[in-house]
Amino acid sequence: MRTESTRHDRPLSRAAARRPDTSQPSPARVYNYLLGGKDNYAVDQEVAHKSPDFFRDAALQNRAFMRRAVKWVASTTGIEQFLDVGTGIPTDTGTNLHEIVQSINPRARVVYADNDPIVMAHAQALLVSASQGSTNYLQVDLRRPEVLLQKAQEYLDFTCPVALSLIAVLHFITDDQDPYGIVRTLVEALPSGSYLTISHGDVTGFPDDAEGSASYGKKIPSQFRTREEVAGFFDGLDLLPPGLVMAHEWHQQPLKTSKPKPGAIWVGVARTGSTSRG
Repeated sequence: MRTESTRHDRPLSRAAARRPDTSQPSPARVYNYLLGGKDNYAVDQEVAHKSPDFFRDAALQNRAFMRRAVKWVASTTGIEQFLDVGTGIPTDTGTNLHEIVQSINPRARVVYADNDPIVMAHAQALLVSASQGSTNYLQVDLRRPEVLLQKAQEYLDFTCPVALSLIAVLHFITDDQDPYGIVRTLVEALPSGSYLTISHGDVTGFPDDAEGSASYGKKIPSQFRTREEVAGFFDGLDLLPPGLVMAHEWHQQPLKTSKPKPGAIWVGVARTGSTSRG
């Protein structure tokens, strides 16, 4: 296992250094645009503009949940190793996963993984580690979990607990690609006392926007899932309070309204090493 402090995994390959393909939209770049970022192109903006309005709210709520969840795991569990799969394009300084973690524990080791070359280009420029810890980036596909684990173990010690994050990435894995098997493979490689954080899109609460949601799925292959379907990713794990809830409900004060606010992102944090269900 490599433990040196580094800002990225390795120099850009020739393929990654080339101008990104702007003929097709990228999930990472569309998400970046929805968050108000500038690292996107006209093809991504077109998809975002044709998406229902609640997609932007969902993106913002998802990002806010990631920050709260990472802060909670880093500050309450004592875990010093983090594996974030489906990283996306880094945002402004101070709000990325490794910055939140290392502000709490400067010795923490963080590994980011994504399969989009444009993400790697930005990662090399922005994902700079704290001097006492390490931050590394892997260009690898979640749909190849064994390869992902092999590469991650070059930087993380899998004899000690690891916090695995799958933030807004599983809805890009369709059922024919075996998303539940992928998650099971990753979780089974984690030692007891590790943590799994998931956020996942669900558009069923917005039936009036079904056409717009379907249009997004045609441009960017995706499969949104219901609460029951998302719960299946946590089978065999100890789902921690408040359980599987909408992103804006996780460790937030509930809004004092007579009608609950709908959401489009289910989230949960679970601990390995227990067979109970939350």
